[in-house]
Amino acid sequence: MGILQLSKVIKKHASNAIVLRPMEYFNGKTIAIDASMSIYQFLIAIRSDGVMLSGGETTSHLVGMFYRTIRLVEKGIKILYVFDGKPPEIKIQEIEKRNIRRAEAEEKYKEAEKDGDKELMAKFDKRKVKVGKIHVDECKKLLTLMGIPFVTAPSEAEAFCAYLAHKNIVYGVGTEDMDALTFGAPRLLRNLNAAESKKLPVEEYNLDKILSQLDMKMEEFIDMCIILGCDYTQSLKGVGPQKAVTFIRKYKKIEEILKHEKYTAVENWEYKNARLIFNTLGKEDAPLPNLDIRWNEINLQNINEYLVKEKQFDEERVKKGIERLFKGKKKAKQGSLDDFFRK
Repeated sequence: MGILQLSKVIKKHASNAIVLRPMEYFNGKTIAIDASMSIYQFLIAIRSDGVMLSGGETTSHLVGMFYRTIRLVEKGIKILYVFDGKPPEIKIQEIEKRNIRRAEAEEKYKEAEKDGDKELMAKFDKRKVKVGKIHVDECKKLLTLMGIPFVTAPSEAEAFCAYLAHKNIVYGVGTEDMDALTFGAPRLLRNLNAAESKKLPVEEYNLDKILSQLDMKMEEFIDMCIILGCDYTQSLKGVGPQKAVTFIRKYKKIEEILKHEKYTAVENWEYKNARLIFNTLGKEDAPLPNLDIRWNEINLQNINEYLVKEKQFDEERVKKGIERLFKGKKKAKQGSLDDFFRK
């Protein structure tokens, strides 16, 4: 989910913190991407195309990962995929709610199927999508064969992406979820994964400029995000984006808002736990000394065997994709050298 309406808040109150950049700007730069979220997007976006093996096994996650990675590498971007680790305890409840909603969608899908309502079938089909271990394992195998680095986060991938950016290990975080900023990412990049046909520029959000233009400290910004609505607790009912900005500027933190304003939080509102997560998640026991983000060689024989023979990809398309990957890696390395000598 990310942070509800945070992009609208920033565009209204801190618009100068957003820079529109062409993809070429990121040539030679390393960008962290939430792999788990990417897989989910692939399963949703390509689901209607029926990308499956003859036995009914879906391959849309592999199709998406293969071609999107190639497209980014072609632009000279050095990708570091980050997979989710163990979810924090506070998110377990939200995961359980999602499982219930998914089960309900499954039932509604079956009803629509009986009625022959294809529109409703498509609607509920997307709602019952879940990223499973097999999707993750297969994407890790594919990335290994492509020579693209990946890591598994200590907990939430988004939080660890932000931490890597904060430590200057990567330039920024490529995501559509605004909570990367709440986790402390100095740069958030939106539209990085948008379809090339849309020709959208990349929106680069700068955290320091956001805080400056909102006139907030980081801890105040985190409280504002919690009020707006996040993955770890409910929002403060009745407080919209404008009031959230006004109240935080005036009272500085949630406790003071509850003390002085006539708003009643839900029972057992876990805003303190959410605050703790945004301040600490991904920053503890981070395996930075052993982090290897180097590109490796493409395993030509095994990638062809895996995609073409095992997963039934079109051989000619895979061959062309690998050729594009080779050229893109060369371009990214040259971009890194150019950046070095410009310093």
